[in-house]
Amino acid sequence: MRIFFVTPEAVPCSRAGGLGDVSYHLPKALAAKGHQVTVLTPKHHGAEKFQLVKLPNLRREIDLAISRRTADHFRLDLPGEHSLVLVGCDDLFDRPGIYGNEFGDYDDNAERFIFFSKAAFAAIGQLAEPGEPVIVHSHDWPTGLVPMYVKVLKRAWPNLARAGTVFTYHNLANQGTFPYYDFAMTGLDWSHFTFQGLEFHGQLNLTKAGLLGADLVSTVSHRYARETLGPELGQGLEGVLKERRQDLRSVLHGVDYGLWNPSTDRRLPAFFDQDNLAGKKICRDNLAALFGLEPGPSPVAAVISRLLNRKGLDLIARAMPDLLELPLRLVFMGTGEDQHISFLRETARANSGRVGLKLSYDPSLTHQILAGADLFLAPSRFEPCGLEQLYALKYGAVPVVRATGGLDDTVVDELTKPGQGTGFKFHDYTPEALLATLSTAIRHYEDRAGWLGLVRRAMLEDYSWERAAAAYEEIYRQALAAGQAL
Repeated sequence: MRIFFVTPEAVPCSRAGGLGDVSYHLPKALAAKGHQVTVLTPKHHGAEKFQLVKLPNLRREIDLAISRRTADHFRLDLPGEHSLVLVGCDDLFDRPGIYGNEFGDYDDNAERFIFFSKAAFAAIGQLAEPGEPVIVHSHDWPTGLVPMYVKVLKRAWPNLARAGTVFTYHNLANQGTFPYYDFAMTGLDWSHFTFQGLEFHGQLNLTKAGLLGADLVSTVSHRYARETLGPELGQGLEGVLKERRQDLRSVLHGVDYGLWNPSTDRRLPAFFDQDNLAGKKICRDNLAALFGLEPGPSPVAAVISRLLNRKGLDLIARAMPDLLELPLRLVFMGTGEDQHISFLRETARANSGRVGLKLSYDPSLTHQILAGADLFLAPSRFEPCGLEQLYALKYGAVPVVRATGGLDDTVVDELTKPGQGTGFKFHDYTPEALLATLSTAIRHYEDRAGWLGLVRRAMLEDYSWERAAAAYEEIYRQALAAGQAL
């Protein structure tokens, strides 16, 4: 298949979160299966450090109703893998952040991503070959217009006659809602701005455009797909999702085990695997030294997360006095809201040797933390999929998670399935539930034979990108059939 992967961020050129990783690893896995994959993404600040090839034949003037802007295009080939086409407009994208800065979202995000969607759609129409089966796979609100453009305009683009579209929502907490007058920039007829169309409580909603325009809709875990059909996590779009329920699919994220493998990871002071765990103790001692933790036999629990309420940081703060009563050492790494940064700074200062803190995101350090940690803590209020718990499983950092979204799908609870579990889960979003489950995990840790069996089961779990790519292949085949039936 000819696959166009449309995303607001993509490693190695840009990354704000997990979507940037997905936009590298999933296309790579699809290309390895023999498909021709092109990733289209904005040319964000910093992309100029790569060896980009300008594509003058794709240069295009983009009409935004009140202005016209030029879209330049650049190609970056990743050897033996897929290629990237970067859509350039320095006024819109050469900025420190992808979506915003320390003061919040950029005020012109509607203009920025409507421009990108129009330019990406036009580039796909030129790059596709006449008569070939084409998949257009768009991700999250910044690309929601792309499947709508394919649906409405494909008859005017002969190269897209056999196109099928897929729209993946990664997190409905961010939907791309803008004032109604921004709809004019889309170039669509105002008949599309209705309750049954792109209108959402009097505003333009770009996620709704993707949900309505795509042949098939997907999200990033089975549990999150079910959760978003209800009002709490549907965020106002649950009605649209219920209407499209028969077209809704779910595929878990994956792990590149070439990068995330403690038996070959050169970032670690010692290698280990499920059959020889001696190196994990060396990694635990290394972690204690890196974070100034006191030596001793007590387990180390790690939190690698954005420091936000939705990630459970408010729950951890409420539980902290009791957490510090447990035989446990804690490590935190991440950035986020000032209230959580201040709280963790004070907690680490007052509990030196028990609590370690790194207020940044360091990919290399992530490997060392997970290799040294005994437990990985993720008490999220909601979590569409999550990647860190998948890495933690492979590195033998047993997850303790709230049973929501992808955390629920990827961790087998040892309490409900004794001898089969890969971690521990709790359901109620309360300090008491978190503390009870973490206390139980520590008791299991003290049973060394049982604990080592649990660690080995966790490390044997397979969440490879190859598995995810195979699931998307089937979704693409269904989307092609649906697109050609129109």
